[in-house]
Amino acid sequence: MIRIPTKTQKFEAADGPVSNPYIGFTSFQRFRRDPLFADVVVRPENNRTETEETECYPVAEKAVRHGGGGYYPDTNVAYIRLLWKDFEPRRGEFDCAKIGDVLQKARENGQTVMLRLMPHSTRASDDVPDWLKAIIPCPARPDGQRVKESPADPVYLKYFGEAIEALAEKFDPDPTLDAMDISITGAWGEGHRCDAYPREALTALADVYTRSFQNTCLIGQAAAPWLSEYVSKTKPCGWRGDGVGEAYHMNVKYPKVAAAHPDLWKTAPVSFECFWWLCEWRRQGWDLDEIIEKTLSWHLSTFNAKSFPIPDEWRPKIENWIGRMGYHFVPRQFDYPETAGAGDVLRFSLRVENRGVAPIYHNIPLRLRLKAADKEFVFTAGVDIRAWLPGEHTQTFEVRLPGDVPAGEYALGLSVSGETAPAVAWETKGETDGLFLTAGMLSIAR
Repeated sequence: MIRIPTKTQKFEAADGPVSNPYIGFTSFQRFRRDPLFADVVVRPENNRTETEETECYPVAEKAVRHGGGGYYPDTNVAYIRLLWKDFEPRRGEFDCAKIGDVLQKARENGQTVMLRLMPHSTRASDDVPDWLKAIIPCPARPDGQRVKESPADPVYLKYFGEAIEALAEKFDPDPTLDAMDISITGAWGEGHRCDAYPREALTALADVYTRSFQNTCLIGQAAAPWLSEYVSKTKPCGWRGDGVGEAYHMNVKYPKVAAAHPDLWKTAPVSFECFWWLCEWRRQGWDLDEIIEKTLSWHLSTFNAKSFPIPDEWRPKIENWIGRMGYHFVPRQFDYPETAGAGDVLRFSLRVENRGVAPIYHNIPLRLRLKAADKEFVFTAGVDIRAWLPGEHTQTFEVRLPGDVPAGEYALGLSVSGETAPAVAWETKGETDGLFLTAGMLSIAR
């Protein structure tokens, strides 16, 4: 017998944002609860100089830690950037210990990892591997200068791709590694002068990412949005931008990327990073409200504020921002049968609202639990929650009760959770046990 819904349970939305995996602010080159980096005042005479001591993991001991004051939101995502020369100190020999340590520390802190392997930064101490310099000409990086150029010979991209392939072979199966930046040319792999390289060399590197990362989300660079589009034909690929706040990026660069590739966000994450840091935004007089609204219109899921303190008075606006970026699932109504018998097929209907600006990009199971005092049964609904784009969705699903299910009163529970993925919390005032939302009662007859 099929038991159709006869009872309705409605829910109220939570008053504020609920912490959830894969979304929100990220920690940068550090982990949850680690000290922040000290605020830095950008001097007029070198206003393009970053604090490079914090750009590569692990951060040098001489980098000044924050001594107090300011604010930084809690985060479920650790964003880490490592150097190629540390991963492949000798050609074909890969040191996986540092990346393994990153993933382990993230697990210990309840975080997933967004990772980038960088070919080099702008300075000599963070250059390409020495063995590459012995093979092809490489740009000099004199002390005190910022040299963004990568080696001109496109064979550099081929060798870098070999390192990416080795990294994926070792770490792609690890669910803690959630997302991988597609690192290409220029300092930090962010695409500086990428148009100077043959497109076939860049697409060959992109092919390495798509065939090597079967489980990990891919995020391309705003400097080469065409490459993200190319990758997305094989595997979902998002995009990221590293200059949020600065006028050219906000008013010219990012609007062009978003307009030219309007659907990438529907299947893979959009991630942003601040230009300078937020205390400097305030000193520069940048409009926080405008920045928030524009990034939300581009469907961001994560934001890297570089682990620098944020002005305390901005906290309410930052919390509101976090409460809208990414996905935010609010159950609105659950329809279910009140009675059933052993072996029956039960039909349920769930209406859920995604109040965020993006979907979730992981097919974590929607699960239904029947729980009595001494017995419980958990069923997978067969619903793909990645289809829950911003707005309301109604999901109807069926489960068949076991033929030997004992008679009695069972509490119904709903959860988005799985064996390896982090659980997703519903944003509701409804009662939960930390995993399952109480959604009604079912009486099973003898």
